[in-house]
Amino acid sequence: MAYIVGFIVAGLFFSAMHYFTELNKLQKIMITIALLIFISGAIAFNAYSQRQRQIIETVVIKFNQNKTVDCDGIDVNSTNYTLSIGTYTFIGKKNTPFYGQMVSAYQCK
Repeated sequence: MAYIVGFIVAGLFFSAMHYFTELNKLQKIMITIALLIFISGAIAFNAYSQRQRQIIETVVIKFNQNKTVDCDGIDVNSTNYTLSIGTYTFIGKKNTPFYGQMVSAYQCK
């Protein structure tokens, strides 16, 4: 839905630029190219963020299912670590060899 609204706004922008400005054709083409590059970058960033979010969700689900998660060579499981949801960080539990150790969920697979 947001993409449709974005295309409508872009269409209104281009029609206003076409009818109500004194820009020459080259300037209009350059503005159009710059706007398309910006929109393409926003779409690519959105897709990247969504992929990263899915990876984190998969890691958290595996951890919550009492499975071992590999985080850059460190085996993280619910026996030795707790999960801080706000920062998506695994923190070593008390009375374990991993006490106080913090591992970011973004490092996990």
